Amino acid sequence: MHNRSRHSSLPDVAADAPALARPLDWVGMDAMALPIRLPGEHGQALHVPAQVDVAVDLGDAAARGIHMSRLYLQLQESLANEALSAPALRKLLESCIASQQGLSSRARLRLRYDHLLLRPALASGNSGWKNYPVALEAELRDGHLQLSLAFSVEYSSTCPASAALSRQVNAQRFATDFAGVRPLSNDAVRDWLASERGLAATPHAQRSRAELRVELKPAFDELPLKALVDAVEAALGTPVQTAVKREDEQAFAELNAANLMFCEDAARRVAAALAADPRVSAWQVRVAHFESLHPHDAVASVSGRNA
Repeated sequence: MHNRSRHSSLPDVAADAPALARPLDWVGMDAMALPIRLPGEHGQALHVPAQVDVAVDLGDAAARGIHMSRLYLQLQESLANEALSAPALRKLLESCIASQQGLSSRARLRLRYDHLLLRPALASGNSGWKNYPVALEAELRDGHLQLSLAFSVEYSSTCPASAALSRQVNAQRFATDFAGVRPLSNDAVRDWLASERGLAATPHAQRSRAELRVELKPAFDELPLKALVDAVEAALGTPVQTAVKREDEQAFAELNAANLMFCEDAARRVAAALAADPRVSAWQVRVAHFESLHPHDAVASVSGRNA
């Protein structure tokens, strides 16, 4: 009873009329630190920290401001207790609008967090965790929910031009070392290839990154981060690894040889994967190869809209 009477006696200047009457497009809070709940492996929920932005419109020109504390408490309760999904985000945004008691008709939410996915090794049977930075945006306007996911994937890129030049040098050394050797036995060639003499030059390769932003179709309830990551990594062919034994490193070397690519090739591969995904309505891709040959990066970007 004491708390209620104390609350009623506190001044509320936010209820005063504004000096200038005007509706506002968006009002809210940025960079709130809140825990969120993610769907994890085998149905187990993951709780991770996130940076959260929330905003609603202020449609009433005569109102001085919105009820920010209501938004904060609503987010704190919902994000910690309900796993992220399209229906859960719709429900949360509807609650944000309702909390303003007629002041607002639309709401938006931005979440930035790191999503850990367990990734299998290439050959050893081991596995390890890989981190994927994610930015999720949700907006509810006129009853329509718009969702977008932004994330990045790291991979290895081996230069096709450098590979061709290296093969030429290797062939020249082979011709020099075996000039006049007749007959040429399989054992001699195999031993030479396995020796240090058999590698006269290597192509340059580097860690690379694909940054993606996808708009999701409203017909799907789940947020398909893992499925999208799987599709993009499969398209590139050389995602960076976690747990690595010698057999995994050898398999990785084979994948790099089988997937030589310029940044243009990588951008087209990712674009093809997203263009074929039925959950995606539009997409943007930017790839960057952090060149080991140059002190600058090689970059390419592409965007598209699916039917």
